[in-house]
Parts: sequence; C-alpha cells; structure tokens
Amino acid sequence: MADRDMSEPLQQQVMVAAETRQPLLICGGGSKRFYGRPINGDPISTVEHSGMVSYEPQELVVTVRSGTPLTELEAVLADAGQMLPFEPPHLGEQATIGGSVATALAGPCRPWRGGVRESILGCEIINGRGERLTFGGRVLKNVAGYDVSRLMVGAQGTLGLLLEVSLRLLPRPAREVTLVQECDATTALTRLSQWRQQPLPLSGAAYLEGQLWLRLSGSEAAVTAAQQQLGGEPGDDHFWSQLREQQLSFFAGEAPLWRLALPADLPNPHLADSRWLIDWGGGQRWLRSAADRATIQQAASALGGHATCYRAGTAAGEHDIEPFTPLPPPLLALQQRLRQAFDPGRILNRGRLYAAL
Repeated sequence: MADRDMSEPLQQQVMVAAETRQPLLICGGGSKRFYGRPINGDPISTVEHSGMVSYEPQELVVTVRSGTPLTELEAVLADAGQMLPFEPPHLGEQATIGGSVATALAGPCRPWRGGVRESILGCEIINGRGERLTFGGRVLKNVAGYDVSRLMVGAQGTLGLLLEVSLRLLPRPAREVTLVQECDATTALTRLSQWRQQPLPLSGAAYLEGQLWLRLSGSEAAVTAAQQQLGGEPGDDHFWSQLREQQLSFFAGEAPLWRLALPADLPNPHLADSRWLIDWGGGQRWLRSAADRATIQQAASALGGHATCYRAGTAAGEHDIEPFTPLPPPLLALQQRLRQAFDPGRILNRGRLYAAL
C-alpha cells in the first residue's frame, strides 16, 4: 500500500480557492462520480493522498488516508482476519475509502452490521476556509457525545475535503452460507418480517424474480442451526458481490435506476412498467422504471420513505437531474447553516446534493 501524505498541497489548493471564491470539484477514484447532481469546478484530487496511518488489529480500528484504494485496504484487513462492517460497494477498480465515506453507500449487510455512519470513529478534514480540523477519535473509548465526523458521511464533500478517516472493524465470520427459496414477493416480505424478530445470523436478504436469497454469517454452530431452521437450496455465494457491485442483469440497460428506502414490511409501491429488486431485508428497494421523478418520489413519501435517482439513464439531460427527494424547509435551512459553518464560500462540491447547497 503506497504511503503518501499530500495534506499540505491539498490544504494550499483549498486556501487559494477560498480566497478567490473558485469552486472546487473533489475527485477520488471516480467510481461514484455518477451519484448526485452534476457539478463544475477546478478538480482537486485525493488519489495521491493514500496510505495507512495506524492499524490496531487488537482494537479493531484502522485509520487511513482518504485516497487509499478500497482493494488495498480490504486486502490488508483480510490478511488479519478482519473486515469493514458496512461492506462498501466499489463500483469501479479505482474506488477509494474516502469516496465510500463521502457517499455513505453500504452493501447487503447494512441492516445487520450497520452502515458507514455507525462505523466511523473520527476524521480529519479541510474545510472551505482551508483549515484542517479533526473530529472524533482513533479508538472506541475516545469517542463520546455527538461526533461531528458523522456529518461527513454522505455529505459528498460539501462540508469538507476528507484527509483521514478512522473506522471500527469486525472479525471475518468463521463460515458463510447462501440459501435460495422460491416464493413470491409478499411471502418473502412476510418471512423476513418474522425472521427479524429472531436471533438469526443473517448478513444478507434480497428478493429478485421469484427467489429469496439469504446469507448466513457467523460461527459454525450458529450458521448450521440457522440453515436447518430456514431451509432452502444452496445458492451461489457470488450473488452478494454481484448485487453489491450492481453486476446482476437487473442493473443492466438504459432505464433510470432508482433507490428507495421504505419500511421493510411494506409491499413495493404500485408503479406502471416497473421492475423491482428488494434488498436489505426489505429496507432498500431498487427500481427500474420510466416513471417521472415526481411520481416515484411521491409514491415513496406516501409510504413513509424516500427515493433517490441513483443513475439517471441515458435519456435524461445531464443538467436536468435532481436525484434526491426535496428537503422540507426546516431541514433545508439546517443544511444551509451547516454549509455556512463549514464552507461559507460554498467552494467545495457546490450543488452536489442540492442546488441550494
């Protein structure tokens, strides 16, 4: 793993941009560039800012620079029998840990092991004034109260350029098993609702085209007992990486791809000409549909959830994309105050989340 500290050049570039009010476009590996609103600005790259700052296997904590490639970090952790809890999607060979934190994307294990926000212990950033700020800590016992570092998760660089992140880790499970059951969507959601009330070693649950996919992870005894209880046929373990990396046939094609967060027990909204993939045990739904943005977002809101245009599709105009559900005025005002506190000149990834930010 390359060890390069580019903090000073990055800080200098932000300071110059702050003085001239020149917008900056924060770039990592580029694997998640599609996510969010398209924006313009002078590129500022974290790719050369990489390496492991500290790693305490016995404490299950690692601190790395933001440009560290995910593949390299995961390889080091795997050699020690450990892993990142949130199973981050790569979505490209050049994916970095900074991009994973900035977008807050997590894999199939999210409901059972937590997401990026639950895993971050601390971070160091450069704010919109060019100041280096540190939040949280590098070990669990040093993190108390509300940790500002959690604000950086999913902020897509609008509150600061990530320099370092400290993350908690988990031991890799002794055994993993994939099971497949044939059923309809209603039955799948009913079964998942029942299983959520039980101490099962689930680490993945997805439904696609008449098949309920289950992943069990844990000790030999726990996985064996759950396998006997749940039943089903053995399935291909590669399904989970293909789901995480959006390599299943469901994700192919030119139709817009939507990501919906819904109450796990509820059925899919009724939308014409739609195809669905249920993930996260029902909490996350992937939708392929030509329905307009307002229709989809209103349908999700009516069920107590929200919808994001994850990939706009080839028919959408590049600058007509508003991917995220509009914020209510009080929440938008809060976001604007946060933006003012961290980046008063609005130079960092201006408009990435919302045009008003």
